[in-house]
Amino acid sequence: MSHSVVLLVEDDPDTREMIGRFLEFEGFTVQFASNGRQALEFLSIEPTACVILLDLMMPVMDGWEFRRRQIREAALSRIPVIVVSAAGKDRIEQIHADDYLSKPVDLDELLTSVTRFCKPA
Repeated sequence: MSHSVVLLVEDDPDTREMIGRFLEFEGFTVQFASNGRQALEFLSIEPTACVILLDLMMPVMDGWEFRRRQIREAALSRIPVIVVSAAGKDRIEQIHADDYLSKPVDLDELLTSVTRFCKPA
């Protein structure tokens, strides 16, 4: 497992670019998926992420469905998940995420959370 690959699952291109550039500047490698299905496809080929940043409200496959499927896959269930969402924290308790950050995301909080699971290159 790579210690610096972050999988960012986010449908909003501006948010994806802002978070991605910030994490890359901080020394992480960022892979992108615009919905849960793309994230599962990526992870089926490259299950190397040290953490998944997961939006919840996305088209095609939302974050809740992604998480249900991730938990069922032994190779993927060990990858920590940080939910990054505008949905209230009370709405995500059942998702069993390792951390939760509300949008708009505070970049210092994001970095603190990501570095709990990953080390920059």
